[in-house]
Amino acid sequence: MKYKSHNFITYLLILLGTTLYAQERRKIEIEYAPFMTFDESKPDAAILTRDNSKQVHIKHEGIEMWCDQAIYDAKQDFIEAYGKVRINQGDTINMTSKYVEYSGKTQLAFASGEVVLKDPTSVITTDTLYFDRMKQKAFYESNGKVVRDTTGTITSTVGLYYMKTKKYQFVNNVKLVNPEYIIESNRLDFYSLSGYAFLYGPTTITSETSVIYCERGFYNTTDDTGYFVKKSKINYDERVVEGDSLYFDRNKSFASATNNIVITDTLNNTIVKGHYAEVFRAKDSLFITKRALAITLQENDSIFVHSDTLMVTGKPERRITRGYYNSKIYKSDLSGKADSIHMNQRTGLTQLINIDRNTTQDAFYKPQKPVLWNIKNQISGDSIHLISNSANENLDSLKVFNNAFVISKDTLGDGYNQISGKKLFGLFENNSLSTIDIIKNAETIYYLRNEDNELVGIDKSKSGAIKIWLSENNIDEMRKYNQIGGKTYPELDFPENEKILRGFNWRESEQPKSVKDLFKDDPPLILKVIKGLDAYPSQELFFDSNLLDRVKKAEPKSDLNTKEKKQKPNNKSARKVPNNLLKDNYITK
Repeated sequence: MKYKSHNFITYLLILLGTTLYAQERRKIEIEYAPFMTFDESKPDAAILTRDNSKQVHIKHEGIEMWCDQAIYDAKQDFIEAYGKVRINQGDTINMTSKYVEYSGKTQLAFASGEVVLKDPTSVITTDTLYFDRMKQKAFYESNGKVVRDTTGTITSTVGLYYMKTKKYQFVNNVKLVNPEYIIESNRLDFYSLSGYAFLYGPTTITSETSVIYCERGFYNTTDDTGYFVKKSKINYDERVVEGDSLYFDRNKSFASATNNIVITDTLNNTIVKGHYAEVFRAKDSLFITKRALAITLQENDSIFVHSDTLMVTGKPERRITRGYYNSKIYKSDLSGKADSIHMNQRTGLTQLINIDRNTTQDAFYKPQKPVLWNIKNQISGDSIHLISNSANENLDSLKVFNNAFVISKDTLGDGYNQISGKKLFGLFENNSLSTIDIIKNAETIYYLRNEDNELVGIDKSKSGAIKIWLSENNIDEMRKYNQIGGKTYPELDFPENEKILRGFNWRESEQPKSVKDLFKDDPPLILKVIKGLDAYPSQELFFDSNLLDRVKKAEPKSDLNTKEKKQKPNNKSARKVPNNLLKDNYITK
């Protein structure tokens, strides 16, 4: 490079002209430049160089710049700064880099080489950065990192920073690393003052205790709470919670879900569904309502439990499921109904319980007793215990306490086989009752048929206890103990008023015969409208029409013809805008 030295008078005239012109055009001001030289290849530009004590010092409308050397084109009001460049804007922005281009006309700056931009709340580092002073926006497109003390570190391919609102917009390969969790997303809008993060596109939040996924969401990095919609789910160890919307509180280990909820317990092979749920991870419990349904998956035959409200508590090996209000149970060979249902995963015990809800002391109120249907048998009592073998998933035994009653319809006629007593104990084989023991105050009505299914009589008796052996739902043998009395009647001689025992209540219309039937008594379901997070907002471009118009207006006027302009482009109004940044879809939606 060839330099031509100027004397002090020439230097003074240039500075004086620059100052006078700056008063009119508000041009860049040279505050301190001890050495000035010129290059014959750049006749309109002055080369400013620092001395041993100070850097070159430049000012323009509230911004100050220091560097080791600068090339200043006063005519175009354009400067290139080299070596330990530092830019300061009041107490809000402090930027360092190896190289900077700045236009006084457009107030657009370009920095490259170990760029670091600091404000009171965060620090941006990147290789190249654009800075629009008029709109107070910064932009990088070739990977950047933002560090915020209370939040952690955020990296992305593309980043926009709105200095007035302290908002960051990170796009493509976004990763927020915090000591407690990591957020990975396609786009993250982050507000530095509040710590609010808005998430768009496939997003995961990973910690030691959970993995959250959503495609639209909000996360408060200050208090560690979040709200997620669109394909949202939380994976807690062996339990996955999915729903139309999810709320999450990391400090309380709490989550709630709304609408179309599915909670999958992979360890216990259970699925819980409903439309409002609360999950307490620390207590290993969940609460779910609005068409609540618990499904225990079994290889041969799954069990379905429905209640107004379901609670699942306890560690996996000691998990308990409780159903409250209008509870029902269904599997292909067994169904039941009760006010409440209690299922113990470890012991295999299922309890059907009635709760007296006669709060008004109505004299005509009759509590509805729990009831089971097995094959063709209806079994009821004040409370029912059903015990399953958890090893082979088969029914093992049955206990009915107080007012036990068994009813089955006569196979061919209109009558009912009936057994009643104080207690009932039954054993199952292949999920069908094989023996029944009636303890205390046993009464029976049984329609006797021969091998040709011809009715030979109707037996009615009372005894202290009865033991019954069954196969294929038919009584093979009935043994009565301490029989008080009894009689077998011909069909025509059987008195009408003797055909049912005291406490008889045939409830076939209530029997769930499919999963759908579990919900037939429920009121119409009205789902809550999910609100709170709008759809993906339109992406703002850094190089928008406003900025491009400024650049165009700042281009130098020339008397050269069009052909010469094409041969000798002069674009010192601002750094040349990359072609790919002019596309509307540069930042994908």
